[in-house]
Amino acid sequence: MNKTAIRKFAEWAREKLIEDIKYKAGIVGITENGIAEKLPQSTSDTYFYDVGTKDYTKISGIEIKQRDALVKAIQTKERCYKSYQEAFENVIEEVAYTWFNRLIAIRFMEVNDYLPSGVCVLSSENKAKKEPDLVTTPFDTDLEFTSYEQDRIIQLKDDNKLDELFRMLFIKQCNKLHDILPELFEKTDDYSELLLTISFTDPEGIIHHLINDIEDVDFRINDEMYTDDGKIKADGQVEIIGWLYQYYISKKHDEIVNIYKGTVKKADIPAATQLFTTDWIVRYMVDNSLGRYWIERNPQSKLAEKLEFFVTPKNGEIQYVDEKINPTDLTFFDPCMGSGHILVYAFDVLMEIYREVGYSDRDAALSIVENNLFGMDIDKRAYQLAYFAVMMKARSYNRRALTKGISNNLAVVEESNSIDKFACNGLTTDNEQNKIGEYLVEVYKDAQEIGTLQTIEKKDYKEFVEYLSNVESSAGQIDLFSTAWLNDTLPQMVQLAKQAKIMSNKYAVVCTNPPYMNKLEGQLKKFVVDNYKAYSGDLFSVFIYRNFDYCKVDGYSAFMTPFVWLFIKTYEALRTYIIDTKAITTLVQMEYSAFEEATVPICSFVLKNGKATEKALCFRLSDFKGGMEVQKQKVLEAIENKNCGYFYEAEQKDFRRIPGSPLAYWLSNNMYNVFFEGKLLNQIGKPEQGMATADNGRFVRKWYEVAINKTSLRKNAYSKWIPYNNGGGFRKWYGFNTDVVNWENNGLEIKSFPKAYVRNERDYFKSGITWNAITSSDVSVRFFGEGFIFSNAGMAIFTSEQYQKYLLAFINSCVSKSILSILSPTLNYNAGDMGNIPIIFSDAVNESGLCNKCIEISKNDWDAFETSWDFKKHPLASYSTNKTSTAFELWAKECDERFKQLKANEEELNRIFIDIYGLQDELTPEVEDKDVTVRKADLQRDIKSLISYAVGCMFGRYSLEREGIVYAGGNFDDVYWKYKGQAALDKNGEPIEGGYAGISLANYHYPKFHDTEDWETATELSFEPDADNCIPITDEEYFEDDIVGLFCAWLKKVYGEDTLEENLDFIANALGNKGKTSREVIRNYFLTDFIKDHIKIYQKRPIYWLFDSGKQNGFKALVYMHRWNADTIGNVRVEYLHRIQRVYEKEIIRMQEIIDNSHDNKEISNATKRKEKLQKQIKETKDYDAKIAHLALSRIDIDLDDGVKVNYEKVQTADGKKMQILVKI
Repeated sequence: MNKTAIRKFAEWAREKLIEDIKYKAGIVGITENGIAEKLPQSTSDTYFYDVGTKDYTKISGIEIKQRDALVKAIQTKERCYKSYQEAFENVIEEVAYTWFNRLIAIRFMEVNDYLPSGVCVLSSENKAKKEPDLVTTPFDTDLEFTSYEQDRIIQLKDDNKLDELFRMLFIKQCNKLHDILPELFEKTDDYSELLLTISFTDPEGIIHHLINDIEDVDFRINDEMYTDDGKIKADGQVEIIGWLYQYYISKKHDEIVNIYKGTVKKADIPAATQLFTTDWIVRYMVDNSLGRYWIERNPQSKLAEKLEFFVTPKNGEIQYVDEKINPTDLTFFDPCMGSGHILVYAFDVLMEIYREVGYSDRDAALSIVENNLFGMDIDKRAYQLAYFAVMMKARSYNRRALTKGISNNLAVVEESNSIDKFACNGLTTDNEQNKIGEYLVEVYKDAQEIGTLQTIEKKDYKEFVEYLSNVESSAGQIDLFSTAWLNDTLPQMVQLAKQAKIMSNKYAVVCTNPPYMNKLEGQLKKFVVDNYKAYSGDLFSVFIYRNFDYCKVDGYSAFMTPFVWLFIKTYEALRTYIIDTKAITTLVQMEYSAFEEATVPICSFVLKNGKATEKALCFRLSDFKGGMEVQKQKVLEAIENKNCGYFYEAEQKDFRRIPGSPLAYWLSNNMYNVFFEGKLLNQIGKPEQGMATADNGRFVRKWYEVAINKTSLRKNAYSKWIPYNNGGGFRKWYGFNTDVVNWENNGLEIKSFPKAYVRNERDYFKSGITWNAITSSDVSVRFFGEGFIFSNAGMAIFTSEQYQKYLLAFINSCVSKSILSILSPTLNYNAGDMGNIPIIFSDAVNESGLCNKCIEISKNDWDAFETSWDFKKHPLASYSTNKTSTAFELWAKECDERFKQLKANEEELNRIFIDIYGLQDELTPEVEDKDVTVRKADLQRDIKSLISYAVGCMFGRYSLEREGIVYAGGNFDDVYWKYKGQAALDKNGEPIEGGYAGISLANYHYPKFHDTEDWETATELSFEPDADNCIPITDEEYFEDDIVGLFCAWLKKVYGEDTLEENLDFIANALGNKGKTSREVIRNYFLTDFIKDHIKIYQKRPIYWLFDSGKQNGFKALVYMHRWNADTIGNVRVEYLHRIQRVYEKEIIRMQEIIDNSHDNKEISNATKRKEKLQKQIKETKDYDAKIAHLALSRIDIDLDDGVKVNYEKVQTADGKKMQILVKI
């Protein structure tokens, strides 16, 4: 099956149909903005509407009736929705899927030769013929035409109005199919006919694409029912119907999921919750529920041999039930049936059961539809396709199934919101039956939200339907109210009675893929909270509980759901209920990302509506990546070989031995003993959630955004910003210390913020261990010293000194990983999960000293990079060598030794813990390289970080004479001593006595630290910071002091002049950028990639800001955020932007001279190209100057406390208008 083609068609078809239907509705004056009134010149049989076109729209005859029906439908919907627009969109959507379903159904029937007339409706038996056979030979069909219609057909053919003829015949065909498939082909003499726009001649139309884009074979029913080894084979038909529906709504589903980060509107619940169930999962569920129910009660049955996914214990024995049943007793209900995939496969299994007791296929097919299969859904489009699929299945076994007039037990959930009361004076005269009517009206309020979760009382609904039939047939003289009741209320009551009968029954098997949705609103939320509060974590968990009530005692309830309910605390009440009162028969836990159609990890399982008497038969597929086909093969392999290593037989009562009762079916006795012998972590430590600021953008910063002298990192008495454990990625032992939080005045501002939640303040500033609440991998915990606050994302454990390092080492071990896979395999590690870890203490861990060594190794690695607040000096600038290549070799060796040592330490700790916990038979101590969380040397990354360190030195953030951060906020002149020429300046900018005179033309610079009060004894700098906080980046070597020139000067100071060229070559090769020379490569790196790397490393909070004129690279210049002042933009503009413009002007003149005077064609050509480039650059800089001038005049200063995001916008905004002068973050 070509799912790509099917998806492309279905998604496009929905958009095409909706667009065309809206256009057609607009032509008759009905749009999303309202309904147009007819114009005064309208007559009784001709209506005119002003729809904004040159001529008024004119409709007459049946079109008037159809338009009135459309208006009525929208107004009726408006009573159920919040606005006219919602009602309009809903009706348009309904019309679109109605025609989509009919087109798909007719295409399916004509491919399989199921159309009663045998004449192709959408295509031709002659593949070369584009015209459908229905249009070519309409009189050869079984359609009946009046004389007028016959004349009309001939006239349309003569006039070559073939599309109009096709629409007429197509509607006629749909009405004819109403006789055999009334639930899908409803009578179309209403508004849906008015809005039909399909064409077979349009090469971009629905019909052309349906016929040509999807192969016939994808619609065709398989001739063979069995596989080569005798197993029941699924038909192709349900696949195509299911996938077409799934893809038809997929875009809307995705839009809703993306839009509604919160709750989902009533109208969007069907699209938000529909998910097509993978074929083999359907078979697994049905084989082990319906199949099992029959096999247990029929010891002589051979059905098990034909069920590919039927699971038996390792000993192969089946526990039989002493109960005689007939095939008609096998009632099978899907309360969320979608497009009917589950029901159709159940049909196949039921057929095999009927055959076992001697039924013919023809009789069995009719009985299955009438007696066995029951289904409901809140989505009418899905219901129609499910109905069609089941009827087509019956047709495949019985050629006369569609003409037998058999009743089915499928229904769409209808609600009674449009009915004020049941009784109608003069018509409803039976008080007892009226009570049932009033009950149905009341109980089905908001039913399209609540769906089959509602509990319906058992009443004689069959008799009630007969009562309604008698009311209709015996109605005498009637008035307007009676007419309205008979036309509107009575048909609705018949439907409500049908669905009530289905929902009040008990079934042998309930099998479904329920909706996954945990953000509820409106009546659905109220209903769930009022009736299922303990199980209300998600709609799927409510259905797990609810479906037991649909199920007979000892019947089976089968599901596909997210697997979170097996483990996490939200669903503990559900697990407890099932463990204590029901039985887990079999379960498949898929690999985390196996199900591509959902964004959640899933499982499939079968529950028995009775206490457990057998072991649960479970498959754990967590280690098998590769999608659902891989999962399928692994299940089949395990069914054949129960000793495969991932098939388990679990005693259900054992689940209660673990805190929270997770369904950890794979546990050994040794692991159960761990929980029995160990103390829970929360008995010796406190796993806690920390502060939730409710607005991190306001209260939290990266430490490098703010002035360092306002943080506690410098041990200042005044510290507004405090280190903040706030989560991070996968890293063990130490690190991810990047955030600070505003705790000024003991957190006064946060505590005053209405939504902030300051939890566990008593433990702020204490030493502890922290971990990430949500991860994409295994848990990793890190040590932090005193002085931290912790968040709800970076939770913490506090305990005594005796236990602190022990817990750190243990939670980072393979033993803890194994335990946490039981307590929280969903990768969400909350404080409760951590508190339930069993701890068995031994002095061996602390005595080994390995934990402290791991912390030290990890801290050294973390601090080697400049995003650490304890960063001292770049490692490549720390070795005593004059070559960067040698420095890198030494660094690579250091990294490798650190990596190997940490890995060895972790493996030794694993060995110790495995011995302590007695898990030698289950775990091994080896640690994979990917789980060792210190970095190995990476040439390009490390060279780029060296360049970043050099830029920091250029701006004075770092210095070659002092380790760590030298300047990050405050008064720059307090850190570096400002000179003019050779004269030291005092705080007023005046030359200090004893300095040099005659300095009026000299430049400002910073040759020394301001580390003494005597300029003569102050520390000299080998590399001076840039004087005015602006470093230009040019695409040619125009200035000696541009960024490449400064970098070369820096390299000379670090490694010496003699090796400059060799070092430049090594750096250029590592960068890999374009360029003919090493300087050109480095220049291109600064032009294009430096700022990208900087933004990435600094997590979109850059401290170096790039002025950027545009794609022509006309002007680029870096400034250091912490040195920004009100004159920065003005200085950049006057001293650098205008300066580069003058350079371009001179260069253009020089190029023109070459063009005018040179006799070398190549030289002229090069000069011409260069001139053109320069002209583009100067234009770009002048356009840029116009933007930057206004901002320069505004003299915008920044407040470092506001952080990068706020300040970055602030400096680019004047008079309420933003002008993009800095590169986009």
